[in-house]
Amino acid sequence: MENKKGLGRGLGSLLGILDDEPKQIKKDETGKIKEIDGERVSEIDIKLIDVNPNQPRKNFEPTALKELSDSIKLHGVIQPIIVNKTGERYIIVAGERRFRASKLAGLKTIPAIVKNYTEQQVKEVSLLENIQREDLNPVEVANAMRELLEIHGWTQDVLADRLGKSRSAVANTLRLLTLQPEVLALIESGKLSAGHARSLVVVSDPETQVKLAKLAVTKKVTVRDLEKAVKQLSNPQPKKVKVEPSAELKDLINLMQHKFATKVSFMGNDKKGRIYIDYYSADDLERILEFLNRE
Repeated sequence: MENKKGLGRGLGSLLGILDDEPKQIKKDETGKIKEIDGERVSEIDIKLIDVNPNQPRKNFEPTALKELSDSIKLHGVIQPIIVNKTGERYIIVAGERRFRASKLAGLKTIPAIVKNYTEQQVKEVSLLENIQREDLNPVEVANAMRELLEIHGWTQDVLADRLGKSRSAVANTLRLLTLQPEVLALIESGKLSAGHARSLVVVSDPETQVKLAKLAVTKKVTVRDLEKAVKQLSNPQPKKVKVEPSAELKDLINLMQHKFATKVSFMGNDKKGRIYIDYYSADDLERILEFLNRE
């Protein structure tokens, strides 16, 4: 059953301050943001902030993190993180990547909006925010979606509504979790795309699924070509059985070749088919016609 104490419909309702275009931004005399859409922005000591153990993102790409860190050194943290106060410390609800990059940049404080969420709300917001706004790999997204379904007992329709996604998009993402561990590892490492992975979901044989996944990686197979390979495996074309002609049919062809003094071939079997008589010149054709008329 759906939790009646949820945080509202869609991520915009959950984290209105994280909209792409905030309605109101107020800055102090130094140019620092002090308020976003009525939410106070505070500068918090980085040493007092802890990461969220339930953060769905498990891997932070070092190069991208360094690039963000360099940008922060130059421009500062443009978008505040969201934290929840727990005693004298704070736990990150949204913005762990910005937090890590800020530490890497050597910042002592970071702009943050302090919320008073319950433990369940912290988990929900963290999962939803990451699915929508962070560059999670497809497996991390699928795991986050599954966790939200398990936490709240939501249907896929409700989850799709909360995320602003279609139900089919949610269903297709969740189906990735049915793949073999070796295939999931290739997706998480970025070697196999979500498109390739979705093609492999319908392959029921584990060994074949892993084999195709590795082939797609090593041979750089396109998604379309992989889909074709999977389709051929699922719907193999029946092999054509070659029917040998009877001795009587062979004798007939040999007799015609002897009579017409030219090549005679056939296609088909004893029940139906075609017989071909070759001629190589006008004289050849005339000779065959004369023979037929004579007979």
